[in-house]
Amino acid sequence: MYKFKSKNAGDVIMLEPYGRRVLEIIGKGGGHKGIILPEQMPAAIAALQAAIEQEEADRKAADKKEKDEAAAHADGLGLRQRTLSFIRMLQSCRQSGDEIMWGV
Repeated sequence: MYKFKSKNAGDVIMLEPYGRRVLEIIGKGGGHKGIILPEQMPAAIAALQAAIEQEEADRKAADKKEKDEAAAHADGLGLRQRTLSFIRMLQSCRQSGDEIMWGV
């Protein structure tokens, strides 16, 4: 499990596979400890938004090709839903100048 902490936002907790994926998307490699500095947050937000758009485009393409198979494999939650709180945390911390830490 990943627990993201900051001074000005509530903790964000993600199950290990989702937390690791988010960290990989933002270029942090999925380590068990780390920090996101305020100056890194705009790029992290942009990377997550691009990944969300790509995932949604891929799902639409899969739905058009094979609706039944896509529905059978989807758990109903996409990257957008899984990262909403984390993106809000990034935005808030960017404005306040606070870093986000995990694994400490």
